[in-house]
Amino acid sequence: MALCMGCMQEIGDRRFCPACGFDNAEKQQAPFLPYGTVLANRYIVGTGIDTNGESTRYLCYDQQTGDVAIVCEFLPVGLFNRAEGETQVRVNYENRLIYNKLKDDFINYYRILAELRELSALLDVHNVFEENNTVYVIEDNEDLIPFEEYVTRSGGSLEWDIARPLFMPVISALEALHKRGVGHYAISPKNMYITASGKLKISGFATENERKRGTSLKSQLFSGAAAPEQYESNFPLDDITDIYGFCATLFYALTGHLPKTAPERLKDSRLLMSTTTVKKLPPHVVSALANGLQVERENRITDFDELRSQLSVAHTAKAIQDEISRTASMNISRSEAGRRNRSGMSPVSIVIISMAATIVILAIAGVFWLMQNPLQGFFGGNQNATLESTMSTEWTGPTVPDFVGKTYEEAVNAAKSENSVTLVRNFSDEYSDTYKEGIVMAQSPAAGSKVSQEGSIYISVTVSKGAQSRTLPKIEGLSLDQASADIAENGLLATAEYEYNDKYAEGRVIGYKNHTEGESVEYGTNVTILVSKGKEVATTAAQ
Repeated sequence: MALCMGCMQEIGDRRFCPACGFDNAEKQQAPFLPYGTVLANRYIVGTGIDTNGESTRYLCYDQQTGDVAIVCEFLPVGLFNRAEGETQVRVNYENRLIYNKLKDDFINYYRILAELRELSALLDVHNVFEENNTVYVIEDNEDLIPFEEYVTRSGGSLEWDIARPLFMPVISALEALHKRGVGHYAISPKNMYITASGKLKISGFATENERKRGTSLKSQLFSGAAAPEQYESNFPLDDITDIYGFCATLFYALTGHLPKTAPERLKDSRLLMSTTTVKKLPPHVVSALANGLQVERENRITDFDELRSQLSVAHTAKAIQDEISRTASMNISRSEAGRRNRSGMSPVSIVIISMAATIVILAIAGVFWLMQNPLQGFFGGNQNATLESTMSTEWTGPTVPDFVGKTYEEAVNAAKSENSVTLVRNFSDEYSDTYKEGIVMAQSPAAGSKVSQEGSIYISVTVSKGAQSRTLPKIEGLSLDQASADIAENGLLATAEYEYNDKYAEGRVIGYKNHTEGESVEYGTNVTILVSKGKEVATTAAQ
């Protein structure tokens, strides 16, 4: 069974996958696992999905179940070597102790995740094993929608009634992790997905070594969601750190933009939230966000029970109010109905109305208090505050360089000249009608973005495969080699068939079979070309 390394579907003897267009003649770049590597005599490794300073994730095929899954390989940047085509990870003698320590941390972390996989917000880890002097983790490959895309589709932000059932299970998941002695430390919109059943799922797992400065790994922090302490060298991370990331992501969901980066907020701690947004949110939610996003750790919400409580206070008050009303209505007797005052209301009715009025007054006072007093210096009050308003036009520090429009090779060379830039190519190239094949068509973070962190920054680039629709070139009369080269230059494949022809000499191309010159076909299509065998020589029977 021949599998496409891009999607793990059967493709027979085809080079280009008819399902995803992947070119199966390509090789996976070192130091990543070669295509077709078999792990644990069971998992066939395909194309890479993403990578960070600690690990790399690939698509894989489970020969035992027939399912497509994801395999995560422990690959700590700078601490190992692996040549192209090899599977064994080689560690220098001087790095062996730290490598083994990091590997043990990685194993322990993912075994805990495997034990907690029943929690709806956590990924499903099915297997953790060692091979090739490293560690592999097998995860479910679910059909997921990126959370950022989900928010965009929802009009740019979510209502609290929609966000609440999505985010509350995440609190339980984080709480369970911390009770086992580990955390996530990278909760951000980029690491959240929506499942087909409408649940919020956390991705982007890594050990603490990857989520703070000062360790042996190149840290990967998510701007706007990473807590201030993660930018400090070897600062201990805990519940309070994940609470910051959780609240930053919830803030994004409710407003459509992230808070400023932690280093910026240390200078100006205000959260830019429009007056319109503040007014439409329950006061207790605004207060919880403010408390969870305090830059000073001692002022921040300190545990998940408290976070859950602050986000749920209004629902608790309503439940109590409903219960009081229900009980009161059940206890009203005919005798009570007779003891009405001059206004026609019973004592119980007066109590209920008084309590309801008190709650309304407190709610109004709460909104006024949040808007005008303690949080006045914490939230920006601009009616039109948006993501763009968080970007200072007076920034004079370093910015992300522009790689779009360069060939990938040019981008790599340009990145080498930047001391703090690490260029990472997306494993899947994309079609583009604007950029030619081999040209960088997109990058993240975008060119010109502020660089407010110290140390190396990762810039992800997407390389164009060119237009998806390709035009068949003129090949009539050419040699087979020249015709094949012209077709290949257009991102297509050619298969030759031979037949006699009176017009063209032997070895010359007659034309296309089943296609015509100038016709548009999809990138990677295998076209058949007819090649002349020369004139057919008539044979006569011997007399």
